[in-house]
Amino acid sequence: MTHLDLAVAKGGTNCALHRRWMKCIAILGAGTAGTMMANRLVRRLPREWRVVVLDQDDDHVYQPGLLLLPFGQYRKEELVRSRKRLVDPRVEVRLCGVDRVAPDEKRVYLQDGESLAYEILIVATGAELQPEQTLGLMGAGWNESAFDFYSLEGACGLAKALESFTRGRLVVNPVEMPIKCPVAPLEFLFLADAYFTERGIRDQVEIVYATPLEGAFTKPVASAYLGNMLAERNITVLGDFATSEVDGEKNVLTAYDGRETNYDLLVSVPVHGGSALITRSQMGDASGWFPTDKHTLASAKLEGVFAIGDATDVPASKAGAVAHFQSDVLVANILRYIDGRPLEPAFDGHSNCFIETGHGKAMLIDFNYETEPLPGKYPLPGIGPFSLLAESAINHYGKLAFKWIYWNLLVAGKELPLDHRMLMAGKHAA
Repeated sequence: MTHLDLAVAKGGTNCALHRRWMKCIAILGAGTAGTMMANRLVRRLPREWRVVVLDQDDDHVYQPGLLLLPFGQYRKEELVRSRKRLVDPRVEVRLCGVDRVAPDEKRVYLQDGESLAYEILIVATGAELQPEQTLGLMGAGWNESAFDFYSLEGACGLAKALESFTRGRLVVNPVEMPIKCPVAPLEFLFLADAYFTERGIRDQVEIVYATPLEGAFTKPVASAYLGNMLAERNITVLGDFATSEVDGEKNVLTAYDGRETNYDLLVSVPVHGGSALITRSQMGDASGWFPTDKHTLASAKLEGVFAIGDATDVPASKAGAVAHFQSDVLVANILRYIDGRPLEPAFDGHSNCFIETGHGKAMLIDFNYETEPLPGKYPLPGIGPFSLLAESAINHYGKLAFKWIYWNLLVAGKELPLDHRMLMAGKHAA
C-alpha cells in the first residue's frame, strides 16, 4: 500500500497526511475563471494532485447582474453567493489574503504568515477597479452625483440616484480601455433610454456617451451597428474622449485634449488594472496584467504558470464567456503539461456577448482575434435560436437566462454545448 492509499484509508482525501503527499495546483482567485477551473480540474486530474483555491473573502458576485441592479431588475441578495459553496467538495478553499507569490520558489506567501508550495500555478486574479487613478473622480460628488456600476456598492448607490433623477444630463464615461465586459457601458445607455422612456421623462433627460474609443465599440462592424442604434435613440457620442480629470464641484469632465463636458449624473467606468497581488509579486506588466501566451494561456515567462480570464493581457474581451472558452483550452493544456506533452495553441480569442438594448430586446455578437462580429444565427446554424447583430426578444431572454446558467452550469464547470472556437457556420458577410 502506498503512502497515498494509506492516507485515504485512514483519513479520507482531505486529511493532512494525504495532502502532504499530493502535488498541488494553486489557483489565485475564486471569481468566475478561478472557480470554473477548480471545478473542472478536480474532476480530471490524476489522483495524486490536489487543487487549492485562494481568495480574500467568501463573497462571489455575479458581475453581469450589476448592470441590471440600478434599473431594479435584480436585488443585491440575488447577486452574491458563498465561494465555498460554489466549489466541488474536493477543492480546498483558503480564505486569506495573499501577500505575494515567489515563482522562483514555486510558493505563495499568505498574509496569515503561512505559505503554500505548488507545482502548477493558475493566475485568475481578475481585474481591479482603480477610480483613484483619475484625478478628482473620488473627490467631491463621488457616490452623490458620480457613481460606477462595476462594484456592488456603486450599483446600489446608482439605483437610488436613478430613482430620484427626473431631468438633466446623464453622462456615461469609460475612462480608458480595457475594461471588464466592454459592451456593458453601451448596455447601460440603452437601458437608461428605455428606463426614462417608460417613466415618461425621456425628453427631459439628455444621454451622452463620452468614450475614449473613436466610435461605439472596438470592432468596426459592431461599432457601426451600435453607433446607429445610439443615434436612433438620440444618444450623443463624444468619441476619442480620454478623461484626464473630474471636477465634482462643477460637475465637469475634462479630456486630455482640453475638451470639457458637463453632467448632472455621471456614470463612470473607472480605470481597470490587474491585481495588486500581481504587481507586488513583480509578475505583471506596467498595468498589472499578467503576460500570457494568447493561444496556449501559459505564462510568457514563468515555467508551470498559466493564466485565465480578466487577469491576462491577451487581446480578447474581459468577459465570462471568454473565460469559459479559455477554460476548455486551459484544462487540456494543463493535462498536457502534467504529461510532458507540448501545449496546444488552441484559444482563438473567441468571445460572444449579449447586449441589452432596452424594451425587452437584446443583441448578440460573436467574434474572435481575427474575425469581426457577423450576422447570422447562434449557436445552431440557420436555426439559432439567437440572432447575431440583430435585436430580438429571444436574445433578451437568453441574457436573463444566463444568470441561472452561470450559477448552475458555468462556474460549476459543467459541459456546455458550445465550441471554444469561433465557428463560421450559420454566419454570413455583413
